[in-house]
Amino acid sequence: MKVSKLLIGLFAGALSLAAYAQQPIVIKFSHVVAADTPKGKAAEMFAKKAGELTKGKVKVEVYANSTLYKDKEEMEALQLGAVQMLAPSLAKFGPLGVKDFEVFDLPFIFSDLDALRKVTNGAVGKQLLAKLEPKGIRGLGYWDNGFKSFSLNTPIKTPADLKGKKLRIQSSKVLEEQVRALGGLPQVMAFSEVYQALQTGVVDGTENPISNLYTQKMHEVQKHLTVTDHGYLGYAVIVNKKFWDGLPADVRAQLEDAMEQATRYANQIAKVENDGALEAVKKSGKTTVYVPTKEERLAFKKALVPVHQKMEGRVGKEVIQAVYKDTGFKPDSL
Repeated sequence: MKVSKLLIGLFAGALSLAAYAQQPIVIKFSHVVAADTPKGKAAEMFAKKAGELTKGKVKVEVYANSTLYKDKEEMEALQLGAVQMLAPSLAKFGPLGVKDFEVFDLPFIFSDLDALRKVTNGAVGKQLLAKLEPKGIRGLGYWDNGFKSFSLNTPIKTPADLKGKKLRIQSSKVLEEQVRALGGLPQVMAFSEVYQALQTGVVDGTENPISNLYTQKMHEVQKHLTVTDHGYLGYAVIVNKKFWDGLPADVRAQLEDAMEQATRYANQIAKVENDGALEAVKKSGKTTVYVPTKEERLAFKKALVPVHQKMEGRVGKEVIQAVYKDTGFKPDSL
């Protein structure tokens, strides 16, 4: 009798262990923008592909719109392992001591997406991601959001039109210098707080890719938008290194495949989403959209490119020159 009970107990324990072993590996993927933005859609694509390629061994839970962590909290949460995956903007690595990433914030450093891709897909992009490893972070890839434009409640046709204006920026010393170069007043603020700040007049304007402006309904509280395409906003998809290294090798390979597919998708849809958002802003009738002439855009460029040299001491002259070499950018030719 005692033997039978012992066998039954051992069998039940084995079933329990088997059930536990079948539990999926959960990856919490947190981000601060809306689910219907390029980043939001790419995160959902990664979750879908991860489940398919691992045959259910991995479950990716996506938390959009700062529902899990605010943008000021999420990096620490990743390093502590409270969340496994993030896709922060590239400026977020400056406070970690990896200031080289702020090269992406330099105004007009990328003439177009082809120039950008030479950096993110090339040696410079890989070298930058490798610098995150000592911080306990593994970089998996770069996702586009798009090129940024300025918005205000007054028309913007020249750099002087931004003088004295309080412009919301994300935390970045480069972006602070950019706004000061225009005579504006930089206001660092969490993305989730911008709509209310615009609505109440705490800030006068923003710089955003159009998809962010539209999905956060900022166009409802901004009367003018000028398509300057003056700067790039992108993200690095990152994961807690200890968690990543602890995954079974086959699962890790499958997740790398899923990330590669999600990255291609993200970078294909970003321009499409921004173009669609621009048309939607125009159709809303709430914001007047202005496209600068070639001469007007050159005036913004001349006002902002000197920021590159001013930021050499922070970003690093070497990385700036490496980007120039890859993209063919020549600041002296302006």
